[in-house]
Amino acid sequence: MDKQYGDRRQSTPFNNNQRSSSGAILKIRLENFMCHSNLEIEFGEWVNFITGQNGSGKSAILTALCVAFGCRAKGTQRASTLKDFIKTGCSDALVHVEMNNEGVDAFKPQVYGDTLVIERRISHFTSSTVLKDSQGRKISNRKEELRELIEHYNIDVENPCVIMSQDKSREFLHSGNDKDKFKFFYKATLLQQVDDLLLGVDTNLKAASSLLDELEETIKPVEKEITELLEKIKTMEKFEEIHQQLLLLKKKLAWAWVYDVDRELKEQSEKLMKLRERVPTCQDRIDKKLGEVESLREKLTNKKAQVTCLMDESTAVKRELECLRQSVKTATREKVALEEEHRHKCNNIQRIKDRVMRLERQIKDIDEMTERSTQAEQSEIEENLSQLKLEVEKVKASLSSLKEEEKMVTEKASAVGKEIAHIEDKIREREKKQRNINTHINDLKKHQTNKVTAFGGDKVISLLRAIERHHRRFKMPPIGPLGAHVTLANGNKWASAVEQALGNLLNAFIVTNHEDLITLRGCGKEANYNNLKIIIYDFSRPRLIIPRHMVPQTEHPTILSVLHSENHTVLNVLVDVMGVERQVLAENYEVGKTVAFERRLAHLKDVFTIDGYRMFSRGPVQTTLPPRARRSTRLCASFDDQIKDLEVEASNEQSEIQECRRQKRDAEVNLEGLEPQMRRLKRQCTQLEKDLTRKELELQDLTNSVAAETKASPTSSVDELHLEIMNSREEMEEKESLLQKLQDCLTEAELKANELRAAYENFVESARSKVDVFEEAENELKEIEKGLQSAETEKNHYEDVMKDKVLADIKVAEAKYKELEAKRQESNEKASIICPESEITALGPWDGSTPIQLTAQINRINHRLKRESDKYSESIDDLRITLEEKEHKIGRKRKTYQSFREKLKVCKDAVDSRWKKLQRNKYVATRILTWGFNNHLGRKGISGQMKVSYEDKTLSIEVKMPHDASSSGVRDTRGLSGGERSFSTLGFTLALQDMTEAPIRAMDEFDVFMDAVSRKISLDTLVDFALEKGSQWMFITPHDISMVKSHERIKKQQMAAPRS
Repeated sequence: MDKQYGDRRQSTPFNNNQRSSSGAILKIRLENFMCHSNLEIEFGEWVNFITGQNGSGKSAILTALCVAFGCRAKGTQRASTLKDFIKTGCSDALVHVEMNNEGVDAFKPQVYGDTLVIERRISHFTSSTVLKDSQGRKISNRKEELRELIEHYNIDVENPCVIMSQDKSREFLHSGNDKDKFKFFYKATLLQQVDDLLLGVDTNLKAASSLLDELEETIKPVEKEITELLEKIKTMEKFEEIHQQLLLLKKKLAWAWVYDVDRELKEQSEKLMKLRERVPTCQDRIDKKLGEVESLREKLTNKKAQVTCLMDESTAVKRELECLRQSVKTATREKVALEEEHRHKCNNIQRIKDRVMRLERQIKDIDEMTERSTQAEQSEIEENLSQLKLEVEKVKASLSSLKEEEKMVTEKASAVGKEIAHIEDKIREREKKQRNINTHINDLKKHQTNKVTAFGGDKVISLLRAIERHHRRFKMPPIGPLGAHVTLANGNKWASAVEQALGNLLNAFIVTNHEDLITLRGCGKEANYNNLKIIIYDFSRPRLIIPRHMVPQTEHPTILSVLHSENHTVLNVLVDVMGVERQVLAENYEVGKTVAFERRLAHLKDVFTIDGYRMFSRGPVQTTLPPRARRSTRLCASFDDQIKDLEVEASNEQSEIQECRRQKRDAEVNLEGLEPQMRRLKRQCTQLEKDLTRKELELQDLTNSVAAETKASPTSSVDELHLEIMNSREEMEEKESLLQKLQDCLTEAELKANELRAAYENFVESARSKVDVFEEAENELKEIEKGLQSAETEKNHYEDVMKDKVLADIKVAEAKYKELEAKRQESNEKASIICPESEITALGPWDGSTPIQLTAQINRINHRLKRESDKYSESIDDLRITLEEKEHKIGRKRKTYQSFREKLKVCKDAVDSRWKKLQRNKYVATRILTWGFNNHLGRKGISGQMKVSYEDKTLSIEVKMPHDASSSGVRDTRGLSGGERSFSTLGFTLALQDMTEAPIRAMDEFDVFMDAVSRKISLDTLVDFALEKGSQWMFITPHDISMVKSHERIKKQQMAAPRS
């Protein structure tokens, strides 16, 4: 499996002169097979093209090869049984295949010689296969010998990468089903075969494990009997020990009663001592509380006498204070009543005055109306009305003019404000650009100190330190970043163009295998370096030699020619990954356009110009990508020039910022000059609006008065009005005299209320101190009473404790102590009868066991001895003999089953290891497939993306066409034309071909659904690939192959036209 995915790319094409041709088909002869009566074709060792019209029997040749190598009829998709291949009207058919069997890879050369012959004869009833040597002698007719031959040369005719029949070609090229592509890929890479083998082995292992479980179950009853015998023997051996232990426990129990009483005596003595210590303490607390009670009683008596004296004084003061408060309230109510009456009379007088004024005005109006009743006065009034109307119109005109002027000034101020906002936006943009330039300057200065930081910043420094810490985990030290390992050979002229071409590849690292890649990713995570680009490459490969005819023939330099590196692996990666030997550099846009589009140079991939343009041609499509945003060139030998240029640019930006700020200040000054003018116009407009309103009101009043004079007539005589005025004035004088008297009473009441209020406040101030002294004394009395009550309660509590607790507990404890002494004497006498105390002392310190615990142990031991004696009737010798017989009986089986179990575990571990390798190979196969797919699509200017899902068993292909190069959109192959889709699928097929090994390969009608351009590119691609691969290739197509270049290793054969 690992052999398939090795690196097969060579430094130069067509260098397989020394390849082994063993396994190649030399000749095939068909007799009565399908449409052929007698056909013989000889094949070249390299590339063979077989063309002919439809129906000429081209596909029958591949079908015959499949049949010769043991393929079933249904596997060819051309018939359901082998007899269907016999030509109509014939009784049998023959397929004769001669293979080259020379070289180190020959199959049993001592048996078959230099040429190996396979003959398969088919009749209507049976078929047979015979293997012959170079002399035509029959060697074998066994299927196992043919299968061994096929496995030796890895000729799996059912693998579409070895034999792609006409039906498979059409079905695969036309199918858009992702599951079909996955089956094709999975079978072509032999992953399907390995997967099936591992599943079969795993199933067999599970079956073997189940069988072994069943065998082990057969000996478990005997093992259970042996375990029971061992338990019996151990139990019987312990009987004697248990007897001795029982005697010892009985002795311990006798003295345990004595020691238990000793413990109780000790505890009771300590308890009695503690109780006696409580007596002095309790008595001290009683005496202390008794002293506090006496002291508080004396204080209470003195304080009561003081409070009694203060209470009499306080009562008199409060009584007098209450009298003053009532007097103040009465005087205040009288004052309020007088004020209310005074206000009422004032209102009456004011109403009379108003009535008099109205009557006088009425008399005046009557007189004026009489005077204006002439014709001259009427004419004057009309003239006044006309004059007021003219003034109103004039004010309206002036107001409209001022509002128009105000609008113009406001618009001008708004324009100045917008200009200021625009200038501020420019200042912010300039400042942002200046900050970016300063950041670039700082980065370049940092790169000047340490060039490595130019290819990843501080994170790459952290990564390199992490690599240094874990260097022992790498098979080979990683190389990177690539930019730190390359320099420009001819100064800094092409720095920007090379930087644009290589891009982020300069930040990449190179490792030698997948394990180092995983280790380096771990270092990246440790250094917080995400999205680290890592390239796997064989460090042992020598420097690639690029032939001159494989690079663009132009006077302009390629990227490879201007780069220099001491590490040949770095240059190999740049060639293999980026194709730098086919990327040309140009001075400017015009030169680049000429090189890229007009000269039509062979092997040209891209053209990069110093001013940032990228140009390339993919088929008929010509693409020019504009320059990207300027970026500091990291490949320069020195950054001084770039720093100087950036500093000049930063200085220019600062000057622009200063100029913008000056413009802003001028605009602000202009705006400040407009604001007073706006305020002045606003004031004038407001004043004119007021004048207009006033004149309009005057005009309205004059109009109303004229209308009233015309309609009104006198309703009363002047004499009646004078009489009413006189009566009102007499009434007013009478009420004013009463009001004066009331005012005098109000003043007097106010003085009285103020005097009483002052007297009340003075008395309150003087009495406050006496009341406070009384209240303070009363509060102190309450505190003393409370403290006395608490002290008496605590004294009574301690006296009760002394009587009911302390003294009573002491008496009880003394009685119990005497009782324990008597009990100890009795227990000691009984224990001495059983054994002397010296025997117990000789066993060591007492473990603290109580009589209850020892009694329980003795009871358990007695019960166990009784139960065991009833349970085991045999002797211990009989049990041992039986044990030896049973162990001898199953010992050999146990060893055999254990050996089988160990072997199964080894097999299981091996299968698990291979499963892991299979998963890793799946990942590697996907990577290699994607790389090869893109490599083959690149011949037509197409790039693609391939996604393989082993869980869903799908393989999806997405391609990006050249006319989509400026966008990031990727289209599914079903959205392509037939030719584009066929070429994309062909690229996928060639990528799979590159991953498989076989001495022969055949493809039938591989160019279906292709247009002329796609067929030409496909044929060139197939021929180059076939010559480079080195196997024997057979291409069968009904189309014209004159476009295929002539070569000594290419053999073309034309099939005869079919008979009508």
